[in-house]
Amino acid sequence: MQSARSMSAPGLMVIEAPMGEGKTEAALAVAEIFAARSGAGGCLVALPTMATGNAMFPRMLDWLKCVPDLRPQPGRRSVLLAHSKAALNDDYAALVRAGSRDVRGVDTDGGSGEWRPAADQSAAPAELVAHQWLRGRKKGMLSSFVVGTIDQLLFMGLKSRHLALRHLALAGKVVVIDEAHAYDTYMNSYLDRVLSWLGSYRVPVVVLSATLPAARRRELAEAYAGDACAETDLVAVAQALGYPLITTVEPDGRIAPEPVAASGRAIHVHMERLRDDLTVLGERLTQELAGGGCVLVVRNTVDRVLETAAFLRGLFGNENVSVAHARFVDIDRADKDSDLLRRFGPPEKSRQHRPTGRHIVVASSVAEQSLDIDFDLLVSDLCPVDLLLQRIGRLHRHVRGNDQSHRPEKLRTARCLVTGADWDTLPPKPVRGSTLIYRDHALLRSAAVLELFLSGTGPHGHTVRLPEDISPMVQDAYGNGTVGPSQWQDAMAKAAAAQELHEARQEEAAQYFQIREAGRAGRPLLGWVDAGVGDADDTRRGRAQVRDTRETLEVLVVQGRADGVWTTLPGLSEKRGGLELPTDAVPQPRLGRIVAGCGLRLPYQFSIPQVLDRAIEELERNYVPAWQSKDSYWLAGELILVLDENCRTRLAGYDLRYTSTDGLEVTRAE
Repeated sequence: MQSARSMSAPGLMVIEAPMGEGKTEAALAVAEIFAARSGAGGCLVALPTMATGNAMFPRMLDWLKCVPDLRPQPGRRSVLLAHSKAALNDDYAALVRAGSRDVRGVDTDGGSGEWRPAADQSAAPAELVAHQWLRGRKKGMLSSFVVGTIDQLLFMGLKSRHLALRHLALAGKVVVIDEAHAYDTYMNSYLDRVLSWLGSYRVPVVVLSATLPAARRRELAEAYAGDACAETDLVAVAQALGYPLITTVEPDGRIAPEPVAASGRAIHVHMERLRDDLTVLGERLTQELAGGGCVLVVRNTVDRVLETAAFLRGLFGNENVSVAHARFVDIDRADKDSDLLRRFGPPEKSRQHRPTGRHIVVASSVAEQSLDIDFDLLVSDLCPVDLLLQRIGRLHRHVRGNDQSHRPEKLRTARCLVTGADWDTLPPKPVRGSTLIYRDHALLRSAAVLELFLSGTGPHGHTVRLPEDISPMVQDAYGNGTVGPSQWQDAMAKAAAAQELHEARQEEAAQYFQIREAGRAGRPLLGWVDAGVGDADDTRRGRAQVRDTRETLEVLVVQGRADGVWTTLPGLSEKRGGLELPTDAVPQPRLGRIVAGCGLRLPYQFSIPQVLDRAIEELERNYVPAWQSKDSYWLAGELILVLDENCRTRLAGYDLRYTSTDGLEVTRAE
């Protein structure tokens, strides 16, 4: 990376480039350069979710196998997958088994609730080790190479015990922050505070995004460089319009936004409105799929995913419609992701498994990021424009034959149908679920930017040109300029005022438990963590401090037979389903791991305080004393949801049903 080599000293680098252009590979290359020039002894890659972290972990392992070890005494590199379910990741578990052979009598400090698989004497590669001493939640970040959720980085800005240890762990690494557009005002407040400390420590940082608003680019640069940066440089950063774009911030405050050449990969997408009606959707897909093809339908809520899938199965058959969303137990969710990649991934990986007839995947926002999947046609609910562009990144993502000749003839032109709104009102009215998730301001600004394309009145008609139009669309949507028809402006002004108030409240709330800004060198840290939150770790309670989310419940799901015996869920892959579970003794480690892999976060209905309290009370009736011992590290302290023989139950006034095909369905009990 020429920009990295040209910097006089490692600092902050913000890389903005289209989806699928190899930003992650570029970031790892920059990390090597930055580490060599700064003396950093490791790297942290921070991602939005556990799923994206799991996907990144094997990529880091492959990278490390190719990175030469230039230390005076080369040896094993300690590696950590940093999230609460890391022990369920097969790649990480293999490293843990390798490390357990070399350390004896060393206790971890993660507490009784931490999952720590039993020692395993089987052989494993010796070059990379998840070192046992580093597996405690307080010491884990001291590992040289870490892949984890963004929370692990944001905890650096949270008043909490052992905070100095976390700062020490990060001070010697290169930090890579992926999907920087995915965070709201609350999380960005923590991220900016963390960047100010990383800048003061001269820690090299690489930030990646396909769709970063210019104002946010300036905030990142200012947070890292602090008072050292000149206002004129910050203005230049905010006004930089090139794309792809690399912005470098050196520790002395010098800032340089630099447009770079694109790869040459381009796609033109035809944009079109579609009425939000299942009958209309079914008729349109029947026409489009007359010659076969693979369609991705993205809904903003899981309830809309399930409703849409049920309707489309009535038209196209159960075998031709599948779903993907976050309301699956962990094992099924991982299988779903693997199946999507197997069938709809790059041509070299999916050639034998890609459906040859018609197939429709109905997905929630889980399809937006970190999945290299490719479809012939996209239908999407209206959402913020940067997220819509992420979804479009799954459309004609790869070349299939000359001029896409291996795709069905009717689908060789990339097309995106935008639905999820009443297009007959002025301005369009998004469906209620979308408003609850994204709020009116972002949705109306998105609709206004899309209007030129959806109406065909823009300079290129209905065509969005990628990558040329990515940055202008994002900057218009997140800027302060007027967008959209004049008839929309009153409603948009009200939405903007409400959004400004909401963001101010988020900013104020985020300040409550934040450490103060980095001060001058030598300034004492007295009172640094006074009135803090205690321990900070990647648990439900810990994440709630750095994310503006309601408290939610996570349960482990099992099945209860009519004879009173509990079993693992039916239908689990690799012969893990229907296995009997002892309730009078600690399950064998393999059984415990399977049950732990059936973790499920209950949906929004159970975040309502009255419902939450009632649900906890009912779930505690499934308490199993034998599972609470220190030997039951997979299950101790967990809430157990027991389904009947039909995989149904009632909880806190709601009927629940679980299937491996559709996940968890929730309806209010009559």
